[in-house]
Amino acid sequence: MRYDKQTMTQEQALTILKTGANVFLTGEPGAGKTHTINQYVKHLREHGIEPAIAASTGIAATHIGGMTIHSWSGIGIKRQLTPYDLDHLASNEYVNKRMTRANVLIIDEISMLSADVLTMVDQATRAVRRVDMPFGGMQVVCVGDFFQLPPISAPGERPRFAFESRSWEELRPVICYLHEQHRQDDPAFLAVLSALRSNLLEESHRAHLLGRSGVHDDELQGVTRLFPHNVNVDQLNNAELSRLSSASTKYQMVGQGKEALVESLKKGCLSPEDLVLKEGAAVMFTKNNPAAGFANGTLGTVTGFEKETKYPIVRTHGGEKITAAPMEWAIEEEGKVKARISQVPLRLAWAITVHKSQGMSLDAAVMDLGAAFEYGQGYVALSRVRRLSGLYLVACNERALMVHPEILERDQDFRSESEAAERGFGEMDDADIKQMHDNFILSCGGTLEKKEKETSKLDKIRQKHAKAYARWTDEEEAELIGMFEAGQTPAAIAKALGRKPGAIMMRLVKLGLVEGDL
Repeated sequence: MRYDKQTMTQEQALTILKTGANVFLTGEPGAGKTHTINQYVKHLREHGIEPAIAASTGIAATHIGGMTIHSWSGIGIKRQLTPYDLDHLASNEYVNKRMTRANVLIIDEISMLSADVLTMVDQATRAVRRVDMPFGGMQVVCVGDFFQLPPISAPGERPRFAFESRSWEELRPVICYLHEQHRQDDPAFLAVLSALRSNLLEESHRAHLLGRSGVHDDELQGVTRLFPHNVNVDQLNNAELSRLSSASTKYQMVGQGKEALVESLKKGCLSPEDLVLKEGAAVMFTKNNPAAGFANGTLGTVTGFEKETKYPIVRTHGGEKITAAPMEWAIEEEGKVKARISQVPLRLAWAITVHKSQGMSLDAAVMDLGAAFEYGQGYVALSRVRRLSGLYLVACNERALMVHPEILERDQDFRSESEAAERGFGEMDDADIKQMHDNFILSCGGTLEKKEKETSKLDKIRQKHAKAYARWTDEEEAELIGMFEAGQTPAAIAKALGRKPGAIMMRLVKLGLVEGDL
């Protein structure tokens, strides 16, 4: 493993993760943290190991197909755990099963997880797994960037970050600080972001930002606006939609699974439960689907609706024409879907909050940071866009250009520790590292030979037919019956429901609406 000062790559971080070491994976926005974790999850599953995947917030959880850490650990909204609470968790069948089977716990968006919550998760895992080691002996991988939004704290109280907890100290994670950049490719803009992150903004950097202000409204048609507060977002989106004279089309989110998990998915989903669209509406895709030509954050305009399915047709800012059929968000555990929701993967995009933009990559955005009130808000907002030319700054107060002073100090330690880790692993023989990889796989009950994913054939089918072999919900059956009784053909119904015509016919037969043999 080659060592280069301050240049830890995704490959080097992945090598460290595979050893089973506890890790804090960090780096600037666009450094590839999510990609690295996805590669690690893929590696684990190839060797028969199913990681527990959780996140500090519902929005982050929907991005990674996991639960919130509060739900996964069973701590809910508690502020502390009593001995009775720990005994109750240990006897909870669902919590017990998920914790005892897990050997790897991944926690995304760690910056928004408080020290108290991390401590409670540590206490819960020790009690349930009956192992008096940090987090019950699991490998713990924390992912995030503390320069981004901090944990929510009570008025007048400063947030206590996860790294301030005793549990973090006992975990002693290896720091993997990624330094590659895969989002921004504009040197001048990168210099501004780096200066902001280091609290070293100079007049030249401020001049770059000032140069992106004073743009006329006619230049901003269809460009998403970022606001610190929800009220500004709702007002603008509702006002702009009401100005359109075209007819509205409504899409209702459908859920399936345990009610509490479905509600958790709904709260974390960027697409609203009731989505109202009109021709001419500015929209943003809320899910990744590279094969279809869009990703979370892709912007466009509704140009019409398909005649049979009524699905919206979106022309992206890149000129692509995409029919936005419903997609699913799911909570998976041990490779099984525990709950799912289905909705058209869009939201109105005249405006969005800075909080909900975290994790997105935008080609362009109008930012009103005049009311920024939290450390990191300005940094999160500015780092969403890829280039300085895509930034339109309406207003910006000094708070928006400030990063948390404690994070600034701790970041130097993280960088130094990452360099030391890179140097230490870099000096090891490849054969020794390979042995560590193999030992960890075996200790988790995995297999050294890669396993073919059992559902790979089904996954390939679902790339084209998202609901192939999926269970029918009551809502879908009601929709099927209504469309059939209205005289629509099986082919038209199949397109509307995202299923194959054969599946429609089989369901009609089973419901006794047509004759046939199953």
